[in-house]
Amino acid sequence: MSDEGSAISPKTISRLPIYWRYLKELDDFGIERISSQELAKRIGVTPSQLRQDLNQFGQFGQHGYGYPISELLISISRLLGLNKSWRMIIVGVGNLGKAIASYPNFGKRNIKLTALFDVDPGKVGTVVAGVKIRNISEMPSFFKEQPVDIGTICTTPEAAQAVAEMMEAGGALGIWNFAPVKLKTSLPVKHLHLGDSILELLYCINRRNEE
Repeated sequence: MSDEGSAISPKTISRLPIYWRYLKELDDFGIERISSQELAKRIGVTPSQLRQDLNQFGQFGQHGYGYPISELLISISRLLGLNKSWRMIIVGVGNLGKAIASYPNFGKRNIKLTALFDVDPGKVGTVVAGVKIRNISEMPSFFKEQPVDIGTICTTPEAAQAVAEMMEAGGALGIWNFAPVKLKTSLPVKHLHLGDSILELLYCINRRNEE
């Protein structure tokens, strides 16, 4: 299943976390209401785009009265699943896997890292971010013992597909894939290719320099 498998525009979905983050900051500051113009300006979209995005999920705010921040924040939090608890594992504990495991804000998003897996005997048994690394051969039995919502793949491209299949067979609900390969799976997948991302940035820099 690709990132585009939803009826909602992928670009709209990609902006929801940005809306949530800015609304959370405003709510933390005790701001109760904001106009579509001001919120759009803070986020970097047009007021029309903002209203179009939010209208895909329901009716929010009133004309000339703006958006009630706490109400909108609760609604977007529910859309993003932040009102639930999620269990995540990481397979492949190299530099990238360690960095992701050590990300400090998973807890703020109700995500709990429950296990790490690797094939390297030198890593198995060591601890990263308070979680012990297990041998990947233990993954099927782990899935039987504990439900897994998010399977994160930080392996080599060659190993990623087999790991994805193990995650799907084990009952994972979705895959966060950092391996530079497209996965064949029926699960929702978010692909994050660091190499492609930096090339997109280089394209933008190159175009700007040539203009």
